Parts: sequence; C-alpha cells; structure tokens
Amino acid sequence: MDRNLALEGVRITEAAALASARLMGRGDRKAADQAAIEAMRGAFDELDIAGEVVIGEGERDEARMLFTGERLGRAGPGAIEVEIAVDSLQGTNLCATGAANAISVVAMGPKGSLLRAPDTYMEKIAVGPGARGAIDITRSPRENLRAVGDALGKYVEDLTVVILDRPRHERLIREVREAGARIKLIGDGDVSAALNACLPDTGIDMLMGIGGAPEGVISAAALRCVGGDMQGRLLFRSDAERERARAMGIDDGERIFGIEDLARGDVMFAATGVTNGDFLKGVRFTGDGARTQSVVMRSRTGTVRYIETEHHVQHTPS
Repeated sequence: MDRNLALEGVRITEAAALASARLMGRGDRKAADQAAIEAMRGAFDELDIAGEVVIGEGERDEARMLFTGERLGRAGPGAIEVEIAVDSLQGTNLCATGAANAISVVAMGPKGSLLRAPDTYMEKIAVGPGARGAIDITRSPRENLRAVGDALGKYVEDLTVVILDRPRHERLIREVREAGARIKLIGDGDVSAALNACLPDTGIDMLMGIGGAPEGVISAAALRCVGGDMQGRLLFRSDAERERARAMGIDDGERIFGIEDLARGDVMFAATGVTNGDFLKGVRFTGDGARTQSVVMRSRTGTVRYIETEHHVQHTPS
C-alpha cells in the first residue's frame, strides 16, 4: 500500500470522528452512526481509488450504511484497487453515552488481503508482538495465560486480559480469575480492546472472548501492522449465517483463522478517537474548530504514527 494512501486513511477516520463527536452524549446512537457513515463516505469519494467494501456495516445497523460490496472512491483511470474494512463509529453506544473508547476505524489492502467475514460472532484471542506465536485458541484460558506469561517474562498474576462484559463470558471470566490473571471488563468496542493488547503502555496483555467477526478482521489488520498475533473461530447463530459464510467463500465452518488468514499482505490501519480512550484522545471542540488524535499503521514497515490535528471551521477537514 502506498504510504500516502495510509495517511489518507487518517483523513477518512478524522472526518467520521468529527461528525459523530458532535452527537456525543445525546443518547442517539443511530444518529451518531449515521453522521459518521456519511462523513466517511464523503471522504472516501475524494480519493483516487477503486475501492470495494469487504467489511461494512450494512448487514446489521439500521443507518444508511457503508455496506459490504459498496464501491468507494473516484475510480478514475489508473486508480489503485483496494479492499476496505470500515467501522465508521466503533462503539455507537459509547458515543451516545459519552463513555470512553469510541473510535472511527478503517483498514485497507490490495485485492485478496482481507477476509470477507459474515456478520456473525467470532471467538478471538489476540496479543501484541511480544507474545506472537504463544497463543492457541484450542487450548484452555489457563494454558494460554501461562504461555503468554512465559513469552512476556511475566507471572500470570501480572497479566491483564480485556474481555467484553457479556453473560456469554461468565465461564471465561471465571477461568481467567481462577488462573490468577487480572481482567479489564469493557462494555463495547473490541477493536479498541485489540489495539490495547498490541500497543505499548496500555497495560493490556491479551484480548479474549467472543465478539463480532467483521470487527475481528479489522482488529487483525491493526495487529498485523505491529507484529501482533490473533486467532479466530466463527460461531454461527443460525443456519442462515452459515449459508452466508459459504456464499462468501468460507466452506469450513469449524476453521481456525490465523492472523494471516484474516488480514494478509500489505495492509494499513487508521483510527481516530471520538471519545477519550485508553490510547487515543477524543475529539475536543475549540472556539474555531476542533482537535483530533489519530493513529496510522502500515504492515510493510511496521510504522506506527500518532497524529494530532487541528481542524478550523473555515476549512473542510483534510
């Protein structure tokens, strides 16, 4: 991926974050999501790319979505063909209530780089580069914790695992606690959680549990960029979801996906904070505009850039 296109990814997430942040705490997650979607679509249409959304928002959300299969970009002669995975507002409830860790995210790569995942659940385990190769989703939480602790040179009691606070995770939470590890429970936002597991100074060592499969692909792209590791296994809720997976090319419903299966080749990832979070500040409105904080990563170089941007009201965000 061209490094200039990676930086354009930041402009895309900035546009979505600025639009949705104006509705922070208003209690209307659909309106916030709608604002982010429209802003992101408009930003994409300014790019000289021939883009296809392979991970979108259209199967589940009620807002006019960036749907799977949608074409984005100007697509003029010589335009770069890219696959796109988006979550214009990751954590719609977080934004609607003003809670932490709402972000806007996008991942891009050449054709064939991103798994076309159905809108179903995925069991996930993810770690940063220090524990790459130490995880195995078929093993028990206790065994994975020991392996990750050994890789990081930590006692299990010093590890911190982030888990979505859901009834389906009662057994997982109990097993992690019995193993002696620390837990950070979150209400929403497992892309943010995966980022916390792969970036330094967040205090998070692992992500474990069940979340959305599309979010799993986006998370894998971010982890690929920093040399982290991830495994996932689809968990279908109905025969219709299983059939949709087959239509998208996933014939083995029991397959364990490694990180290279989820996001391969030269991919990039960008995120902008909407509300204040563990690793990104949220949008801060000023008298003459706003300030944003973003991160952009490329798998080819392993570069991670944090970008602070001042946006002025007399200018279109760019």
